Amino acid sequence: MPLPQLRERAVALRRAGRSRREIKEILRIGSNQTLNDALRGEPPQPSTRRPNAKDDLRARARELREQGLDYNKIAAELHVSKSSVSLWVRDLPRPTYAAPKAARERHAAAMARYWKVERERRESARAAVSTAAAGELSRLTDREILIAGAIAYWCEGAKNKPYRRTDRVDFINSGPKMIKFFLRFLDAAGASRESLILRVCIHESADVHRAQEFWLEVTGCGEAQFRKPQLKRHNPRTVRKNTGEEYYGCLRIQVRRSITLYRKIEGWAGAVMAAGGNDHDPN
Repeated sequence: MPLPQLRERAVALRRAGRSRREIKEILRIGSNQTLNDALRGEPPQPSTRRPNAKDDLRARARELREQGLDYNKIAAELHVSKSSVSLWVRDLPRPTYAAPKAARERHAAAMARYWKVERERRESARAAVSTAAAGELSRLTDREILIAGAIAYWCEGAKNKPYRRTDRVDFINSGPKMIKFFLRFLDAAGASRESLILRVCIHESADVHRAQEFWLEVTGCGEAQFRKPQLKRHNPRTVRKNTGEEYYGCLRIQVRRSITLYRKIEGWAGAVMAAGGNDHDPN
């Protein structure tokens, strides 16, 4: 039978709902190739199509392809092979990908959204830990203040050197809370507020008068106790982070007639640092 006549009869049987096997038997077609030629371009009827376990995956793969995903991403999303994805979606048009600049901008926007949420989460977790830790200490005794203050001084204060002995309490810090704590430490150690000499140390490009007013308020000391600010020369080639309205420089606190107090701090700090051994030398 000529192929055009065979095709006409095969298509009619296909549209009537016959399966490939039935068409092959009715028309006495000997090879699958001849059957394929006769049915080329004619889709099977839904009633003759066998269900496939991967039909849902195929439909999902086509959805993802229409959304613009490439083969690798679809395969990873559905946990199937890349060859299966290619078989399922190769009749669909290729997605139009964004230009490199647009893709970078889209990626940057996505990362910004992620880190906005992530920073809030991390800050919440940090605050929870800090609040719980603060509750563990509650109110400090004078002894605990002396211990903490001695260590704070040994970290931030001036100390004797083998080549230079001063025996004088001289402390400097930029943190308002640390300055307030150190003043409380001096109270616990028996140093009078009247014995304090205060000096603002700050870059000359900052608002020196505003910084002086700030530290006056923080310490509650008299203006007469403040000496002329110590200014650091501005270097325009240096990229500094300590700038802006919240920059107040550092405050230096010196205590008059503090030889004995310095030696006590030296002993307290040495005892704390030697808690794990027998060496009481703080240096």
